[in-house]
Amino acid sequence: MSFVTFGEIMLRLTPGIFNAKINSARSFDVNYAGSESNVAASLAILNNEVSFITKLPQNQLGDAAIASLRSYGIDTQNITRGGSRIGTYFIELGCSIRPSSVIYDRANSSISEIDEEAFNWERALENKKWIFLSGITPVLSRQCAAETIKAAKVAKQKGVKVGFDMNYRRSLWSNPSDARKIMDQILEHTDLLFGNIGVLEDVYDLKTQGMTELDKTLEATNIAHEKFGIKQLAFTVRKHMSASQNEVSAIFMSDSKYYISNTIDVTITDRFGTGDAFAAAFLHAINQGWDEKKVIDFATAAFALKHTILGDQHTSTEKEILSIMEGNLKGHVLR
Repeated sequence: MSFVTFGEIMLRLTPGIFNAKINSARSFDVNYAGSESNVAASLAILNNEVSFITKLPQNQLGDAAIASLRSYGIDTQNITRGGSRIGTYFIELGCSIRPSSVIYDRANSSISEIDEEAFNWERALENKKWIFLSGITPVLSRQCAAETIKAAKVAKQKGVKVGFDMNYRRSLWSNPSDARKIMDQILEHTDLLFGNIGVLEDVYDLKTQGMTELDKTLEATNIAHEKFGIKQLAFTVRKHMSASQNEVSAIFMSDSKYYISNTIDVTITDRFGTGDAFAAAFLHAINQGWDEKKVIDFATAAFALKHTILGDQHTSTEKEILSIMEGNLKGHVLR
């Protein structure tokens, strides 16, 4: 039994000098990443069988993206080829009072131009245990939205569990109501929901009254549980001190019971892909059959640890994540 993820992998370009602004960069570091492929990479590094489904152009950039996926041990046999371009995004890493930022250049990418027969979901989901989907892929095109919904429906029919991250990218959606209409259809088939306060406020206009970020997230988790009828929800909690310093924790709600992780202070190297690291670690832990508290503590440790790693992918092993989970936070040299 194994995992499947579906979405867009893009060309990530980051100024070659750490923390440099895009407008002053003279060179860019190259990586290939995207929410669902990041989750696939982390799952593979944690020794899970995982396949990634997408469409990429038949050119050297498409070849390089596939080679990147394979380097982590991801199955790429269900990737289709065609179209004219790979989506691109530019990352500017923030520091102190200057926030991080993203510039997307992904219009008319190969995956956005898929047709109705692009993927055989019956075959792709055969003998799989989980499929991971996100709220990013549906915004790319009408057919991407249809395929994400179809993947969730077919998974449910085949007894494959659906993990859905309600990732919402304000710069890509023209209106929150458009996202809501599509997400509602995916949520009908969702077994495990990943999210945070922000997406519920942005997409569903849900307000929370708590005094702290944790209190607000507890309330938001309960609202989501009641509204969507989903039994298992994993929400991250983030307290911003600056672009360089955050406090992170998380909540796991299972059958109306709450499990709250420890809070970890992090100094940030690269915060991109942190939510993906959380989702992957959570899926890994729950698939291992660990108890609920260990599941959420492990996922939160991965969430925190990813902030210290450049690039979108979280490359830490289970042993390294467990060490953080067990409280080894002082960064002593390992010899």
